Amino acid sequence: MKSDFLLAFNQVCSDRGLPRDVVLEALETALVSAYSRSIGLDTPPNITAKIDLETGEAHIFVEKQVVEQVTDPMLEISLPKARERGSTLKVGDVVTIDDTPEDFGRIAAQNAKQIILQRIREAEREARYAHYVQQEGEIVHGTVQSIKPQAVTLHLEGTEAILPRSQQVPGERYSVHQRLRAYVLEVRKTGRGPQIVVSRSHKNMLRRLLELEVPEIFNGAVEIKAISREAGSRSKVAVAARQAGVDPVGACVGMRGVRIQSIVNELGGEKIDVIEWSPDPSTFIAKALSPAKVLSVQLEEDPVEGKTANVTVPDDQLSLAIGRAGQNARLAAKLTSWRIDIQGVTEAATWALQQVNDDPNVLPALGPVAELLTVAASVLRQHEEESLPYNSEELLTLRQVIEGVRGHYALLRNAERARRMEEDLARRVAIEAAEAERRAVIETALARIPPQAREVPLTEIGLSTRVLSHLENAGLLTVWDVLEQSAEGEEGLLKLEGIGPKSLAEIKQCIDALALPATEVEEAIVEAKAPEAEAELALPAEGELAVEAEEEAEEEPAVEVAPEAEAPEAAEEILVEEAPAELEQIEAEVVEPSFEEEDEELEILTKDQKQQKRRRKHRELVYDEDLGEVVAFRRRKRGDDVDELNEWDKYLK
Repeated sequence: MKSDFLLAFNQVCSDRGLPRDVVLEALETALVSAYSRSIGLDTPPNITAKIDLETGEAHIFVEKQVVEQVTDPMLEISLPKARERGSTLKVGDVVTIDDTPEDFGRIAAQNAKQIILQRIREAEREARYAHYVQQEGEIVHGTVQSIKPQAVTLHLEGTEAILPRSQQVPGERYSVHQRLRAYVLEVRKTGRGPQIVVSRSHKNMLRRLLELEVPEIFNGAVEIKAISREAGSRSKVAVAARQAGVDPVGACVGMRGVRIQSIVNELGGEKIDVIEWSPDPSTFIAKALSPAKVLSVQLEEDPVEGKTANVTVPDDQLSLAIGRAGQNARLAAKLTSWRIDIQGVTEAATWALQQVNDDPNVLPALGPVAELLTVAASVLRQHEEESLPYNSEELLTLRQVIEGVRGHYALLRNAERARRMEEDLARRVAIEAAEAERRAVIETALARIPPQAREVPLTEIGLSTRVLSHLENAGLLTVWDVLEQSAEGEEGLLKLEGIGPKSLAEIKQCIDALALPATEVEEAIVEAKAPEAEAELALPAEGELAVEAEEEAEEEPAVEVAPEAEAPEAAEEILVEEAPAELEQIEAEVVEPSFEEEDEELEILTKDQKQQKRRRKHRELVYDEDLGEVVAFRRRKRGDDVDELNEWDKYLK
């Protein structure tokens, strides 16, 4: 015989529509919470509850660790007490103890009532959400519960749904307790349960109604290819048969229109046009404009303007093809995804003859159609005078003339489009080739940068504070970074903020003053020089550099002066300098200057002395016998402007 607890448990599951395991889990969680509250602690992780569904008895089990000395009675148990439950237990084992208080069922029922109800309500919300999430995109039945200006509330099974004003059918009126079918548009999860948004104006609602009313669509014998809908007014449905011998349009309409009429009644009298889909766009567009009869359809596809269909209809079918406020043409355009331009046959034929008269290139391109031009002109003149409808032969003649002229201009547009595409392709190829060449030049320049440049910081090559700050702001910290930035030319450095022609010249001068391989530096900065200028501006050999540095270290300080000619201030800045302080003696046997030795020397000298040392290496005082005086000569480096140096020479003679 079943216990009262089991009967009550089954009753709750049935009334709430919840699975047994969900309700049982909620009860056990509530019992654990009630036990924790009775002992004055939060819910520890080592407490579990078990309920016997047959007897309704509840038991609390606590997991404790066996220890020699108990410090926390809730988590630990002594070894002697543990041995009472099992002689094989040892320190470190975990034992499960039944710690159910006396009269726990009554206490738990009082303390856990709200918790149990809350858990059950949460389980109900989760179950409703899981159910209606699976119903997204389906038709549901509901009853109108309340009507407000912003939305209509529908009562569904166990929950509520919202029908917003934007999803209502225009002109449709609702009343309380009215039965409605709606399309589930969206299901959102909230703290108060699922929020369901339904629609009656969505085009997929028409699709689901057709699937419910037409068995051939439900089992796959007929397929819905496209739907265009203006809710409450008119809809168009394109269907196609997937089995031989099945009439797709007849299957949807039904015997005497019974099937389609039930859908029309459900949608409040909305008109539904069912047409047969065709893989040929021209045929499909002609059928999509039904009930109007189409005379001619010519298609044009342009990558910019999109797909356009030029449709010609008889004059008496023009208003029917366009529809009230353009509705028929608009729905046909949505159904076929083509832009549709509709013209009457008289207007189109008049335009064609006018083009023949205005453009001399049209007539030779018409071919056999040119013989029909006289007949077409006569037909138009007779129609204008007598206002009679065209017969079938006249319509065929006008159609051939219209299609011939439109076909000529379509060929011209296609040829122009192909020419533009070829030009664009050639332009892209040229751009890609130039970019590839530029990348090759950059990669070549980067490969020729000396590896030693990575070890030389910009702070030690004598740059001014202003230029150095601009380079550091751009993220350039070493000579390698500067050479890498200038690999594609001087523009690489000139595009940096604060770097102009003067700063660029200063950077070049400081890098040239380093004892880096000459050709490597020259190729990295990418400067165009004449072959004879390269021979003239060649740097001295490594041995000569060492001897020259030793001789300059022994020279006395001197001042460069031009006694007879008075040079401008700019020339004095370049040529009149104080001799540097005494330099450290450089050993003659050194073949290649070391970066480490140069760094140590620069650390000892002051900033002005370092600048004077570099300038000294490029100055030389020589007694000129012709002039009878001492003149200063400057050694040119690769990268110096020869014309600029010659300009300064005028002030030195």
